[in-house]
This record gives sequence, structure tokens and C-alpha cells, in this order.
Amino acid sequence: MNDLLYKIALTQVPSIGPVQAKILLEHFENVEDIFKAKKSLLEQIEGIGTIKASNIEGFRNFAPIENEISFIEKNNIQPLFFTDNNYPKRLRNCYDPPTMLYYRGTADLNAAKIISIIGTRSHTEYGRQLTEKLVSDLAPQNIVIASGMAFGIDGVAHKAAVKNSLPTIGVLAHGLDVMYPPEHNALAKEMLSNNGGLLTEFPSCTKPDKHNFPIRNRIVAGMSDATIVIETNVKGGSMITANLAYGYNRDVLAFPGRTTDSRSSGCLKLIKEKKASLITGADDVLEALGWKEVTRTRKPQRALFIDFSPEERIVLDLLAEKETTHIDELNLRSNLSSGAIAAAILNLELQNVVSSLPGKMYMVN
Repeated sequence: MNDLLYKIALTQVPSIGPVQAKILLEHFENVEDIFKAKKSLLEQIEGIGTIKASNIEGFRNFAPIENEISFIEKNNIQPLFFTDNNYPKRLRNCYDPPTMLYYRGTADLNAAKIISIIGTRSHTEYGRQLTEKLVSDLAPQNIVIASGMAFGIDGVAHKAAVKNSLPTIGVLAHGLDVMYPPEHNALAKEMLSNNGGLLTEFPSCTKPDKHNFPIRNRIVAGMSDATIVIETNVKGGSMITANLAYGYNRDVLAFPGRTTDSRSSGCLKLIKEKKASLITGADDVLEALGWKEVTRTRKPQRALFIDFSPEERIVLDLLAEKETTHIDELNLRSNLSSGAIAAAILNLELQNVVSSLPGKMYMVN
């Protein structure tokens, strides 16, 4: 209880955002120590300084946090702190991951395959059909579908996932005490009863204010292997999510649509700027992500005759499990730092044991 109190408190200190919280967690063994540290020590930490140190030292607003803990316990909500094992590992690898997440549901936030499907709120009939067919065609892959619970393509994707018995996670721009839009209350219940989930970084009583949605979008982008854009205007909210995913080095995939349709103009812009790969269906998604079954004759593994470092051996063992493996899966499953993985892959490539493929995929030679 006391530990959770301080974890939530870290998200409530003025001017301490996810980046600053991440810095502090690198300097202290546990969160309580941050609040008990002297101001003179805190202000010496790079990125903190005098004002932020004063805000931490002077923080006393624990009463609302105690109420939040009561809400969490009463409503079977799982609090996920940045350092917790169940925290979404893909999201943790981003530079600005939420310090705390609140989760209701049973879908695995660290499933082997997670994709985000996003698009405009005012979709066309073509966009609806495209989304439903995509989800239906991807169903045999046991993929978790994530989206933002908004009207339009988001809602279509969630409903299609439920229909095809795929777990689907709605990422919210508000607390778990309400649902926005309220018309999606029934959908949210369906998702939860079909092994889905609802995820947010906002505590209860947080309203769905306009500025919360771009903040929410980085979770949609960061928690998945790829973001698929169905339809969007060049100024649509989906463009924010797509650009965030691109910045996180995630795969961005987009359907081209018609050149004369403004609701496809954002997709075309992403493709033209080489921020997104053009796709026309589920097969393209599977191929881009290396999830498509490929039959090939394996060459004798010269790896048996080479001495590897422990890090190289871990990476090589993971790569040997499948024909191709995405870099994010290596980050997710290896428990090595991204720098250690990059160094191991480079050495393996230099020894001609591993090859790199398009889309941040790797394979054993």
C-alpha cells in the first residue's frame, strides 16, 4: 500500500513528467526514497534542478492518492508502474513511457503479437469494410488488437476483434471511472468479457479533455509492434499516432485509398514521405512484420563452431526459434538493454551468422 502510494504520487508532482520520473528512477532504489531525499541531492540530478526538486520535497497531497488506491481495489484495477514486470515492455522501450498505467482486463499487454489499428472518426463505408476484413483475415494469427476507443475506425476495429474472438485493448484518454464516448459503454463491456482490456495512464475523475488525446496516442503507438492506418485526413488525430509510432521506430503501415478522397490524404502523405509502408491487406501486414510462414531449407549452423559472448548467445537462441524475428521481440524477450542487443546483432552480422532483413527483421543464416 505504502509503495503504491508513492508510485502514484510520483505522477502527481508538478513538473515531473514521464521523462523526469524515468531519470529519478535511475538514481534511487525505490520510489519512496525519491520523496525522502534532500532537496540538495535532488537538484543535482541532471534534468531535475531546483524547481522540480522543491516540488518533490514539498509534495504533501496524498489524500487524493489514498482515494485512488481505494478506487483501484474496489474496481479490480491493476496498477502498473514503470518498473513492474507486467508493464508493457514495448512501451517501456520508448523514451517517454507513462510512469503509471491503470489496467482493467485480461488481455496480455506483452503478447507476442500486438498491432494498433487507427483511423478517422468519420470513416467511409470502404474504410469500415477494409477494417473488418483486415481483422477477420488476421484472426488466425492470434494477434491482440489495440486502438483508442474513439468513434469511427477505432470502434470498428474493436468490434471486429470481438466478433473474431481476438483480444482487443482500448486505450483511454480519461480515467477508468467513465467511458468516452458514452455510446461505447456496451462495447467496452463486450471487450472485457471477451478477454480484452481497458488501459489508461490517467487516474479516476480525469475527464476526456482535448489535450489528453495526443498524450493517449503515444500509448497506442508505443505498446504495439506496428500501427496500421486505415483512413485519415492529413490533420487527423491518427497522424499524430502514426508519427509517434514512426518516432518510436515502430512499423507504420497504411492503406492508400483514393487520391481524390480527403479521408485517405493522410495515408498517402505517410506513404509518400516513406514514414509508412503501403499495404493492401493482411498478407502485406504479415510479410512486413515477419509473421508470414516461410518454408526454406536451413543451412548447417556454423554457429555451433563459434564462441559467442553470453549476450550473443541469448540473441542467437531467440533468433533460432523462428524463421525471422523483429527487433522489438528481441527487446521484449531477452531482458537485455537495447544497446546490448544492437551490439550483439552487429557482431553476429560481422561473423556472417545473422542477416538483417527489411522492416527491422533478423534471421539466422
